[in-house]
Amino acid sequence: MTARQDLSSGPARLARCLAAPVAIAAIGALSPALARTQAAPAAAQASSSSSAPAPAAVVQTLPKPQPQEEAPPDRSADPNKPIISDKDFDDSLPALTDTETAPSTPPTSATAQETAQTPQAPMAPVVTPDDTELNAALPALEGYDVQAVQNSGPAPAVPPQIEYHTSVDGLAEIGQYDRFRTLSALHAAKGKAANVAMIRARANEDQALALRLMKSAGYFDGTVSATIATPPQDDKQIGKPVEVTITAVPGKPYKFGLIAVDAQPTIPPDLIRSSLPLHPGDIIVADQVLAAEANVSLVLPEHGYPFAKVGSRDIALDAKTFVGDYSLKVDTGNRSTFGGFTTDGKLAFDARHVAVLKRFRSGDLYDSRKVDDLRQELISTGLFRTVSVEPVRTGKIDADGNETVDLAVHQQAGPSRTLSAEGGYSTGEGLTISGTWTSRNLFPPEGALIVSSALGTQEQSLGVTFRRSNDGQRDRTLSFGASGAHTVYKSYEAFTSGFTGSVARVSTPIWQKVWTWSYGAELLNSRERATVPGTTLSQFETYYLANIPLQLGYDRSDDLLNPSKGYRLGAQGGPQFSLSGAGASSLRAVFDASYYYPFNPKTVIAARVRLGSLLGGSVATIAPSRRLYAGGGGSVRGFAYQALGPLDATGRPTGGTSLVEASVEARYRMGDLGIVPFIDMGQVYASDLPNLSDLRVGVGVGARLYTNFGPIRVDVATPLIRKANDPLVALYVGIGQAF
Repeated sequence: MTARQDLSSGPARLARCLAAPVAIAAIGALSPALARTQAAPAAAQASSSSSAPAPAAVVQTLPKPQPQEEAPPDRSADPNKPIISDKDFDDSLPALTDTETAPSTPPTSATAQETAQTPQAPMAPVVTPDDTELNAALPALEGYDVQAVQNSGPAPAVPPQIEYHTSVDGLAEIGQYDRFRTLSALHAAKGKAANVAMIRARANEDQALALRLMKSAGYFDGTVSATIATPPQDDKQIGKPVEVTITAVPGKPYKFGLIAVDAQPTIPPDLIRSSLPLHPGDIIVADQVLAAEANVSLVLPEHGYPFAKVGSRDIALDAKTFVGDYSLKVDTGNRSTFGGFTTDGKLAFDARHVAVLKRFRSGDLYDSRKVDDLRQELISTGLFRTVSVEPVRTGKIDADGNETVDLAVHQQAGPSRTLSAEGGYSTGEGLTISGTWTSRNLFPPEGALIVSSALGTQEQSLGVTFRRSNDGQRDRTLSFGASGAHTVYKSYEAFTSGFTGSVARVSTPIWQKVWTWSYGAELLNSRERATVPGTTLSQFETYYLANIPLQLGYDRSDDLLNPSKGYRLGAQGGPQFSLSGAGASSLRAVFDASYYYPFNPKTVIAARVRLGSLLGGSVATIAPSRRLYAGGGGSVRGFAYQALGPLDATGRPTGGTSLVEASVEARYRMGDLGIVPFIDMGQVYASDLPNLSDLRVGVGVGARLYTNFGPIRVDVATPLIRKANDPLVALYVGIGQAF
């Protein structure tokens, strides 16, 4: 069929066939078979293009063509008239049968040889109506169960490896060996390779690396070579590594010559040049150049240029003098001042409250440090999944030529509710587990509702607090609360309920503040049981108290939970009024000071002292819960909670009206673990002021596990001189350092 289709495609293809008399004779011998092919059923023709396998081809030989006796036709009258008409050509084609076989005599003429050399199109298979299997549709691919080929043979052998040793010359002298070793392909493979070609590829990479490092250090004329020495293949050298040597010849370093900056005028005029710490005569070191340019990008936005862009640099090297002239292009943009605020996204609060958090006023010169401070304060609210702040041009130019820029705050509010729990144990206080549920933005902006509870062997409490952060101004917190508690200690037992309100500025783990303060008011109703002085009897007394608590702190330490240097000062107290019932009014004052000294990179020496006094009352007339106590994990370790000071007739502590405490510890850290030996001392007195007599001392050692939120503390201590009621060993567990 293919031969027939080729010839029936039109006069042009036919004319090409006529140009070859030998080919025409061959085609004429095949004419009977081609005629029968034309008579094949249409179904067979349709099936011939399927993907079924073709039957074996019928081989036929061509008889020797006979010479033509007729004279060629005269074409002078009509040159376009064909030599043979289509009808005569079709009639001359022989019929093609499936049963026809090839003659036994092979062709020997030139026609047969040329036919054998001429590429023939493959014969399409002839399919009869009886071939039902070939006419059947192929099954769907989903019907096949395709399974991975299981290789049951032995595992492929691991290709042998060869070892090599790398030596580097010339880079240590210019301070680049350590960087080379960190980035080296040869060193990264740890001296093993599949073959020498792999070693050569790694050596080529390290050649280019060494060249880049030399140029980055100012050695632009340096050269690098790599040699690979394989050991001789004899019995004595078997197993010896291949020696790879990287040899660098740095040459002479290039130094800065002229340093120029191409930029618009700035205020002050030398703002850019002074922030570019490059000097003539310095070696051209790439890291220093990049750091200097980064410093320009940092300083300009801090001095009123929020849209400054550092452009391209140019260094013209002189190979004769080994000097490079440096120039830098800077687009400063307009000098700008702060304008207003815009905000978008999923809002936690609006732009009006964003303005409360700023530390600048509209019209102040733009300073990126103040923008970063605002971003940090937004993060510290805990209300955002993501938040960003960026300056936006307004096109407004003031009389001084400064452009006003607004700050666009992009918010994505996060979950505002949290549920937290914590636990602790100490020998004096027992086990305590507390939990807190907080909805931080229940009353926007930043109005939180907090429900807290504690369940312990010596304390059970429940409290509800409303707190508004950044109330009207940044860092001011307004809170109101109601609480009820039952506490049982050796010194007293109390059932207390009350209402509190305060205004405060406090530090948080995210935002540590230098100055902190608070003031407020408390109304308390407390039913307390204590020992009757001079007897072994105890009785309940009811106290109605009004307090004005005050607190002031100054913090110059470097960390809130794990300080390593600096100091802290604090004072707290205030007047305590007895409204009715038992008790007397008094003035409470407690002073704290702590100091942190980094003795070496791994050791911090920490010291603390506390002094306290209650003026205007005696131990007998002040409510037991309002007296001064010492002893325990946050006080003098080695003793039970609130165990120091005067004792009643039963040997229970009564508390006092003055106290003194002091502690020293050495915090030695080893990675995420630490060990802390310490010594504490202190005492409580019944006098108005501490007299420093009969000081009790506890010694011990602690372990620290440092985490990203602060150290976990475990301290074990014992009294230095034990008395009858003192514990043999006291254990304390908590979060954060002891002080």
